Amino acid sequence: MKLSIISLVMATTALLTSCRPAGADEPAIIPQPVDIACHNGVFVLKPKGHITWSGNSEAAGVAEYLAQLLRPATGYELSAGEGTDGDISLIIDTSLVWKPEEYILEVAKRRVTLTAGTPAGLFRGVQTVRQLLPPEASGNTVVSGIRWAMPCVTVTDYPRLEWRGMHLDVSRHFFDVGFIKRYIDIIAMHKMNVFHWHLVDDQGWRIEIKKYPRLTGIGAWRVDREDQPWRSRQPQQPGEKATYGGYYTQEEIKEVVAYAAERYITVVPEIEMPAHVSSALAAYPEYSCTGGPFSVPPGSIWPITDIYCAGKDETFTFLEDVLSEVMSLFPSEYIHIGGDEANKTEWRKCPHCQQRIRKEKLKDEDELQSYFVRRIEQFLNSRGRRLIGWDEILQGGLAPEATVMSWRGFEGGVASARSGHNAVMTPVSHCYFNIYQGDPATEPLSYRGLLTLEKVYSFEPVPAELTPGQGSLIIGAQGCLWTEFVTDGRGAEYMLLPRLTALSEVVWSPPEKRNWEDFSKRLLMMTKRFDSMGLNYSKASFNREN
Repeated sequence: MKLSIISLVMATTALLTSCRPAGADEPAIIPQPVDIACHNGVFVLKPKGHITWSGNSEAAGVAEYLAQLLRPATGYELSAGEGTDGDISLIIDTSLVWKPEEYILEVAKRRVTLTAGTPAGLFRGVQTVRQLLPPEASGNTVVSGIRWAMPCVTVTDYPRLEWRGMHLDVSRHFFDVGFIKRYIDIIAMHKMNVFHWHLVDDQGWRIEIKKYPRLTGIGAWRVDREDQPWRSRQPQQPGEKATYGGYYTQEEIKEVVAYAAERYITVVPEIEMPAHVSSALAAYPEYSCTGGPFSVPPGSIWPITDIYCAGKDETFTFLEDVLSEVMSLFPSEYIHIGGDEANKTEWRKCPHCQQRIRKEKLKDEDELQSYFVRRIEQFLNSRGRRLIGWDEILQGGLAPEATVMSWRGFEGGVASARSGHNAVMTPVSHCYFNIYQGDPATEPLSYRGLLTLEKVYSFEPVPAELTPGQGSLIIGAQGCLWTEFVTDGRGAEYMLLPRLTALSEVVWSPPEKRNWEDFSKRLLMMTKRFDSMGLNYSKASFNREN
């Protein structure tokens, strides 16, 4: 009898793992679930269908979110309320599901049951429900003549990595709140859970800081040279008015953070330091080494020599004030402080910085940068937050609790993990979506190089040279979208999609489940959903050349 039971279990397991989408009438889910079993029959959504929730009041928001998603295209009067007898039932049950974002989805002919241990798990499962319906269900206007049916399946699913992020640079070009919410929705439908908001850089300061109003009064605006090439724009001249830019009020920041939270996405703000701060120094030059004057650059600058003075205590008072207001707006555990591409020319010449080096018995300017980062980290830690920065924060020695975001390659993440620190992998080779994705002759102007869809899909975030223990410190990965050449939301969507779709499977699905040919087939159905949503995605990114 024991052998028979074992054989039955093995056969069932084989069935679960062998069920794969083979055509448009079968499930084409991205990212690929951990386990999916296909059954005969379909569930058909009713015009007056009822979505119920139980187990935790937070599930109510997920139930209403699902109803709101489906009402526009179906035209159905779908209701959402507490209970257990809905056509679609969302259940929070910690005795059945333990992992934070795990869910179990059972689609039967008469009922759909989605069970999770947390509201976040329910929300991730809802994204799978969306993909089981016809692609037209993702639209915003009523579509007639569609049978709103889902194939009967059982799905058990949970993410591979804890940090599954997507970044957006709003400094080089400003994007309004409406598009930021749309961007978050795109992230959410891919089961990503971090929005890295790059709010500060040389070309614009985008967040209101009430104690320092000139940061947005001056730092958020630059002269309009949008008709000229990014890399050859003349600096602001005497008498010219700065009219191009924008910023988010604190109320708008709160609105975005709340919107993301409803989708179980954490917003991680990035406040650059010690370099990439021309916009801040244009407003408050006293926190530089030279005293200025500075202006907000309308285009590219290199090298990045404008830098906060690490020798003045007033600089740290200013930054602590800024970060205090930032932390009051963002509840995220992590605060990103940048730390990249800091040219230390001014530090070498600055008497304040040289005095700091002598006083703190530092070896050189690299160690001065480490001192700078450690001091900011101590402040963040004192407020119950954690510091994350680009891999240059390794220079001169890594701060005690810092997390490294490895962008220049894999080396920074490897070094971080080997030293016992967490790391997030975002190497330019696989994760920088501002790079061309097709033939430059036919693509919008972008950064040099080529990052195809297949190259993104080939990304392995956990380097093989790490031990299992070290590999566990690679807490996740993310894509980055820098916007030197991306001026509006349509352009951002084009650079994002479908490369984000490939990345979502990299960070969510078990490595052994990933298969490029299979993904390519499933992607065809996903692009139909993009069409229904009016998203501007790239077709050039289907190029398979690396």
